[in-house]
Amino acid sequence: MGGKTANKAGYFDKLKGLLEEYRSVFIVSIDNVSSQQMHEVRHSLRGDGVVLMGKNTMVRRALKTFINDTPEYERLLPFVKGNVGFVFTNGELKDIRDKLLANRVAAPARAGAVAPVDVWIPAGNTGMEPGKTSFFQALGVPTKIARGTIEITTDLKLVEAGTKVGPSEATLLNMMNISPFTYGLGIEQVYDQGQAFPAEILDIGEEQLLGTLAKAITTIATISLAINFPTLPSVMHSVVNSYKNILAVAVETEISWPEIEDLKDRIANPEAYASAAPAAAAASGGAAAAAAEEEKKDESEEEDEEGFGGLFD
Repeated sequence: MGGKTANKAGYFDKLKGLLEEYRSVFIVSIDNVSSQQMHEVRHSLRGDGVVLMGKNTMVRRALKTFINDTPEYERLLPFVKGNVGFVFTNGELKDIRDKLLANRVAAPARAGAVAPVDVWIPAGNTGMEPGKTSFFQALGVPTKIARGTIEITTDLKLVEAGTKVGPSEATLLNMMNISPFTYGLGIEQVYDQGQAFPAEILDIGEEQLLGTLAKAITTIATISLAINFPTLPSVMHSVVNSYKNILAVAVETEISWPEIEDLKDRIANPEAYASAAPAAAAASGGAAAAAAEEEKKDESEEEDEEGFGGLFD
């Protein structure tokens, strides 16, 4: 009895020490993961993280004792269920995630196992003798006899993801040497500095975040302008719109100030500004043409001088 209590206390101390030392925790599922795979995962994380296993009841009991001092640990409790373990790290979360998911091995289909993905039988020659045709027919696999062997004529979904593999399906897959499943660690949740979130969040890039933020700001500004309620994103639009209104009033009335005089003059005398623009363009073009002509003349004179110089020599 005393030994169990000592072991429990030791586990509690180890878990608390890891939670205090490392800012991030990966809660990982370890279904169908072999001891060799776990050894390879520990090896790949050496220097970057620590793997800790334990009974869920003990982990929950330990976390509940820590919650009084550190309430954010309560966010871990809902995910301590099933066959899970913990990976503690202070490293870059995306890099650690990739290391955890990299170690996967192919596995044959076993009767009664739940398929994590759809299992397809590819079209093509199986190399099996015609006597096994009835076996394919029983599973609804379309076949024909070609060159004395069984050939599957079209791709067929044999097992759908989330359903159990039947004995006949498992036998057929093993006969065809198809290992449709891969097993390894799966990431159930990520805990980082008091916040828990799915691992998919790690794939969100800076550009996506900035794009989402820009859309949110635009939405807030639009709503604020529609209900005439000023907010930080809408203030600039309100100022610009108000200035436009002031300009419109000034144009239609005698109200004036130095900056508005030019606008009023342009509205009152559009012909003058319309004719001034081509004249300015023509003047600019004429000056450029004159400069080009002058440059051409200088080059011609230089050539003439060189020619005479050669004659007198």
